Amino acid sequence: MRIVVASGKGGTGKTTVATSLALVAAQQHTVCFRDCDVEAPNAALFLHPAFDTHREVGILIPQIDAQQCTYCGKCARVCQFNAIAIVGKKALIFPELCHGCGSCTLVCPEQAISERLAVSGALDSGVTPEGIVFAQGVMDVGQPMAVPILRELKEWSATDVTAAPDIEIRDAPPGASCPVVETMRGADFVLLVTEPTPFGLHDLKQVAAIAGQLGLPAGVVINRDGIGDDSVGAYCAENALPILLRIPMQREIAEAIARGHSLVETVPEYRPLFSNLLDQISARLDT
Repeated sequence: MRIVVASGKGGTGKTTVATSLALVAAQQHTVCFRDCDVEAPNAALFLHPAFDTHREVGILIPQIDAQQCTYCGKCARVCQFNAIAIVGKKALIFPELCHGCGSCTLVCPEQAISERLAVSGALDSGVTPEGIVFAQGVMDVGQPMAVPILRELKEWSATDVTAAPDIEIRDAPPGASCPVVETMRGADFVLLVTEPTPFGLHDLKQVAAIAGQLGLPAGVVINRDGIGDDSVGAYCAENALPILLRIPMQREIAEAIARGHSLVETVPEYRPLFSNLLDQISARLDT
């Protein structure tokens, strides 16, 4: 069972929910946790893995042998992202635009194009004290694309890190952009974390639409319940989005999270609630 924990905006408590769900699931299941927020991964602050594996990742960027190139322009025409341009007798490569698809290398009739790895980040993995297999991606500062790192992270943790865990939890990046879509691809269920505010509702609609377009079942966790209004509840009712858990606004929780403590560690009474949340997700996938 592959669960993506997502939110349309940052700061809603997505990682709080994801890490607590993993800790509770690990009591009865083998769990793999992937921190897919590669621009600002922070789940490790709550799960405390002992990292023992590190690997650089990136995309393959073309490089052209000027002595072999005939400047026919086939590489430029096949590139959907305009990462190659042929200007007279000069070939120009724009690494920031390249998606590493390899099409230019395949179509070159002179075999003048080779590829080099352009490092854009790294993958780290380890095991937490609870036995959760943990993997995270970290994107280098200034890099333009997170998706290639996410693809590597998803494949890496499925093969090198662990074999077929009972439950896989992906902590998605905030927002509703390409990295969120890539994180959701291949998942079984999307758990949407929001807050009962106008901003929370606005961004919930965006990320719920992505899950719908991908054909993924979804449920909602309302964090900081009690602030704002019930517009989120009304939206969920109108769109058949089940509210699976409500977490009230409590200073105790906020202070503990600021110190790097998980929700279920701070308030043990939430353990059965998260266990029930996991059961609800499993039941919805069985129907």
